[in-house]
Amino acid sequence: MNAAENNQAQRITRLEELVAHQSHTIDELSAELANQWTTVDQLQKTLERLLQRFSALEEASLEAPAITKPPHY
Repeated sequence: MNAAENNQAQRITRLEELVAHQSHTIDELSAELANQWTTVDQLQKTLERLLQRFSALEEASLEAPAITKPPHY
């Protein structure tokens, strides 16, 4: 094997290592993105429930309070 062939083989090996590393990184990022979407979905559902509870409390607080004392007091 001459020097040019050896150099080319080394370059191919480095490229293969780089591709393997990038593939691993892409897989990790994909998994993290999937986890983030799960978290976002859970937070959206929680926010929706809280908004519904807040609206119900707001509606209840807008009702006129019962008058317990006669108006002349």
